[in-house]
Amino acid sequence: MYYFIINPNSRSGKGALIWRDLENILRERNIKYQTFFTEYKGHAVKLSASITASIPEDSQIKLIAVGGDGTIQEVLSGVKDISRVIFGYIPTGSGNDFCRSMGLPFDPFEALRSILENRRTISMDVPVLHLGSHSYRFGISAGMGYDAAICQEVLITPGKKFLNRLHMGKLIYLMVALKQFLFLTPSSVTVTLNGKEPQTFQKTWFAAVMNQKYEGGGFKFCPDASPDDGLLDVIVIEGISKLKMLFCLPGALWGKHTHLRGVHILQCKDVHITSDHSLPVHKDGESGGIQREFSVTIEKKPLKIIMPVL
Repeated sequence: MYYFIINPNSRSGKGALIWRDLENILRERNIKYQTFFTEYKGHAVKLSASITASIPEDSQIKLIAVGGDGTIQEVLSGVKDISRVIFGYIPTGSGNDFCRSMGLPFDPFEALRSILENRRTISMDVPVLHLGSHSYRFGISAGMGYDAAICQEVLITPGKKFLNRLHMGKLIYLMVALKQFLFLTPSSVTVTLNGKEPQTFQKTWFAAVMNQKYEGGGFKFCPDASPDDGLLDVIVIEGISKLKMLFCLPGALWGKHTHLRGVHILQCKDVHITSDHSLPVHKDGESGGIQREFSVTIEKKPLKIIMPVL
């Protein structure tokens, strides 16, 4: 039995159309499955919690997220016990950093084929973002500052759906990134790795905790990050001018930014990050509100991911 949690509004409503064609394949092949459609932001957390609340002892279920990177974050956050889940992902969003990093198919139909074959799985570390009294699992990254400010503004920008329908969604990100670049003021950020001596970075553009190589729709911010090494990769960009940032960001698309002065990449098992004033925070590209601090740890047990055959 496959349990599908579907975000029909992903890619500005195209998710529903893609699912219709995917479901035809399931019916043609007489696959046993159940579907659960999200109706509002955060709904996938509740659906996932309900599905996984009563898994029998010593058994696992196949739980499939159909949507964008944010849908993955919600589904993982709702799972009661990740060791009881074999997770699959069908991309119908626009960012696709999870697929890009994990080597999963970008094509939804190829993704479904791999899931139904289920011939190969790997284990993935699952980070947990702690914000105040709330905790959220994520698959890609969580961050504070410039990248989070872009994510938050894009979510409320008029015209996003229209441009997505014209396959010009990246234009919104570019416009918002330019605006934030011009008006954002870098902040002092303190990073504490594994509970040891804090490190303070002045004039920080952003700090991101990454489980994957890519975030932000294709930026290879942590080229050496691995989702199964038991470590978090932390990138901090600080103390560089706006002119230098103009050269840094394009280079990050290919991971060529790491040698620049002011770019710091650290590794740890847990991290606590604080800012001298409140900043936007994101979790897999979804808003985490305006915060002064957050922590990230790693779940004790890894998650099994269905992968394509090599």
